[in-house]
Amino acid sequence: MSGGMVPARPAAMSETAKPARTPSIDVLRGAVMVLMVLDHARDFFFGLRPRPTDLDHTTVVLFFTRWFTHFCAPVFIFLAGTAAYLYGVRHARQNLSRYLLTRGLWLVLLELTVVRLGWLPDPAYHFTLIQVIWTLGWSMVVLAGLCRLPLGIVFGVGAAIVAGHHLLDGIDKMNLGALGPLWVVLHRRGMLEPIPGHQVFVSYALLPWVGLMALGYAFGAVFDKPIPQRRHAIGRMGVVLCVAFVALRAFNGYGDPRAWAPHPRGSVYTLMSFLNCEKYPPSLAFVLMTLGPALCVLAALDGRDPGRIA
Repeated sequence: MSGGMVPARPAAMSETAKPARTPSIDVLRGAVMVLMVLDHARDFFFGLRPRPTDLDHTTVVLFFTRWFTHFCAPVFIFLAGTAAYLYGVRHARQNLSRYLLTRGLWLVLLELTVVRLGWLPDPAYHFTLIQVIWTLGWSMVVLAGLCRLPLGIVFGVGAAIVAGHHLLDGIDKMNLGALGPLWVVLHRRGMLEPIPGHQVFVSYALLPWVGLMALGYAFGAVFDKPIPQRRHAIGRMGVVLCVAFVALRAFNGYGDPRAWAPHPRGSVYTLMSFLNCEKYPPSLAFVLMTLGPALCVLAALDGRDPGRIA
């Protein structure tokens, strides 16, 4: 284990002592990527209206085609942090930090060029949409610095951001003067116009996603345990997060900007209201709702041969 990041590891823990990949992580990340196709297929066939999460106009099927794809971004970013931890197990701290920094900056560049032109083939950049690849990249850049700190501090930073960023919801960019655009990038989804006639819509505000990747990095330490122990630990974490989501959401006082309420269209729509948590930026309830079941699935996959499913 690289010095300073986590407790010292036995010398036997080396490239030959552990497989180069962790199949359960690869399968789960691959699964949520495939699942995301559903979201873009829905956009292709139905367009953007009605919005799937607008309970006054959506249908049950349309809502759940969107809800199921909510798992993609948080699970992938969380497990990207876990993968970074596992990379650090086999490499020096400096190598991990450099790897995260260079890969993160490459992803930011790809978001602003290849990905952006794929979505919007306008070389003049009159409109640019900032999405998840940008967020992955900058989260890796931040983690490149955090990974040099003790693991407990990384966990504390991640938990404080994910659980506490709602305390910043009342801050308006209009009150921040020249720092207003930076606040949009960090916390408040919105439109920017850095150059007249050239707009940038920040869809994925960075701060909560950075916290989520930091939590994923700290979570990676569970893979230091023998498979039966870590499978039990991962499953228990998943159940705790699921229960925490239900309790927090039922309380309706903190954790999501949109309160749920009984819906006049019946119990199914009331359930949809309960599940209709905010993704932009991801609320605490949203993170609990998606990571809890994902960790339960990860526990079921861990240590088992995924076979043809993989």
